[in-house]
Amino acid sequence: MSRRRRADKREIVPDAKYGDLVLAKFMNSLMYDGKKSAAEGIIYGAFDTIQQKTKQDPIQIFHEALRNVSPSIEVKSRRVGGATYQVPVEVRTDRARALAIRWLIIAARGRNEPTMTGRLSGELMDAANNRGSAVKKREDTHKMADANRAFSHYRW
Repeated sequence: MSRRRRADKREIVPDAKYGDLVLAKFMNSLMYDGKKSAAEGIIYGAFDTIQQKTKQDPIQIFHEALRNVSPSIEVKSRRVGGATYQVPVEVRTDRARALAIRWLIIAARGRNEPTMTGRLSGELMDAANNRGSAVKKREDTHKMADANRAFSHYRW
């Protein structure tokens, strides 16, 4: 983090097929070594699989999955008088989206389908139906924040 000034937000270009900024951000997070066309292929393939299995718009399922995985509260470490407390704080919307994207990708990579397209489509459909590893991660985060509610007066 820079001490001089807040870093400028980079402008991202919407994705080619759907014109969605959040999907473009998801694609950039999924990408390895600058291979954007590979990430595009994975995401669009996963969307085709979702379309075939659910007969619904894959963009709506994607946004529903993100909404179900986004945390509303998390814990941050605060050091007060030699002791470190896990203090629950509310999550800003851009951070909540970034966490949801990260958790979805990690959960998809941890699945055991043979292709990344299958893993991603499975995880997105699970998250849209409020189940799966990414949703469990959000639930664990909320439980930890709830358990440490007694330290919420250390928030500043």
